[in-house]
Amino acid sequence: MGRAFQNRKESMAKTADAKTKVYSKFGRELYVCAKQGGSDPHANLALRGLIERAKKAQVPAHVIDKALDKANGVGGEDYSPARYEGFGPGNVMVIVECLTDNPNRTIGDVRTCFTKCKGKIGTPGSVSHMFDHCAILAFDGDDEEGTLEALMEADVDVTDIENEDGRITVFAPHTEYAKAKQSLLDAFGELEFEVDEIQFVPQTTTPVEGDDVALFEKLLDMLNDLEDVQNVYHGGELP
Repeated sequence: MGRAFQNRKESMAKTADAKTKVYSKFGRELYVCAKQGGSDPHANLALRGLIERAKKAQVPAHVIDKALDKANGVGGEDYSPARYEGFGPGNVMVIVECLTDNPNRTIGDVRTCFTKCKGKIGTPGSVSHMFDHCAILAFDGDDEEGTLEALMEADVDVTDIENEDGRITVFAPHTEYAKAKQSLLDAFGELEFEVDEIQFVPQTTTPVEGDDVALFEKLLDMLNDLEDVQNVYHGGELP
């Protein structure tokens, strides 16, 4: 897998001015995650990981609590996931994950970003087959054998394990996320995960060159500025 996942996923915020958007996006994702799997982080490992990421991103406790309270209530927003695939400048593959209460608005906004940056929206599956949909768990340690043993005992379908610079990184199919995380917690106790996410990791990368560099960066910025966009993954290799 390499470390492609670290620089192929665009952060939801690049400056302090974007904090409000980060809070909003985390709040929306927390709400949906708690609504789907329950608001108890001990029973909902996906929610637990999301709360930990929110805290690392300095999302205030009241924003997290508000999202969970809303998930426990009746009614509220009705967000649904939406995924769009396309090709950016230089024919770079791009996947855009959204949570939206208005799919027609969202796809229109996403399409506009691609069009303005000389890209194009593709059909479902046109890009995602060139990405691995991975659960990625990284933590401090060097016991690669012990990690693999714990995962195999739990019957986790491990894709890859990296041991580099005092850090273990586990890759598994996205469907194995909860099982993989729980097996690591059972084996090593309360781990502090540096990476605890499900991501799309590109199988191959495309160099972005010349005039396409500025256009591609513009596309990423425009997409991340959209309120409905949660994550942007791509196969571009920027200079």
